[in-house]
Amino acid sequence: MENEEQRLSYPIGLEEESDVYNDLYGDALKHKLLNDIKMLPAMLEFAVQGLDEDQLKTPYRPGGWTVHQLVHHVADSHINAYARFKLALTEDNPVIKPYDQEAWALLPDTQNLPINISLTLLHALHARWYQLMYDMTEGQWQRSVYHPDRKRKLSLWELLKSYSWHGLHHTAHIVKLRERMKWS
Repeated sequence: MENEEQRLSYPIGLEEESDVYNDLYGDALKHKLLNDIKMLPAMLEFAVQGLDEDQLKTPYRPGGWTVHQLVHHVADSHINAYARFKLALTEDNPVIKPYDQEAWALLPDTQNLPINISLTLLHALHARWYQLMYDMTEGQWQRSVYHPDRKRKLSLWELLKSYSWHGLHHTAHIVKLRERMKWS
């Protein structure tokens, strides 16, 4: 990474810089990625454990979301991910609905509800999502959705890699903030 802003924005690097970004389907990698999905709720919960209200209201970087918004964002994003998987498994290359994540971060539920609501949701959601993916065949991993913003077809294999990175990315935002602020 070239500068401090990029390091704060992408503490584990850009998604395209991920070791697995271009990797083809394989059982060992599948199990690693599925484990990332399975463990994300616990990792995120551990990352925010013990933070007080002022700390939760702290942006993870200048101009970035607060920790509070970030936790709710992960829940919002992964709800969409789960729906995208279900659509791809039951329809032929469905067009997915992009959403304005910045606008969602400002909605009343994100602003007013405590983060434990989204953490609880993530535990339940990821249990279902993990179970859905666990026994998928290689052919099912090649099923796809069409992303109109990216203007391309994305396989479920590509989406798994993306959402694995996404969860690790946002958890790292919180962990790195804690380290910078010397919050125990």
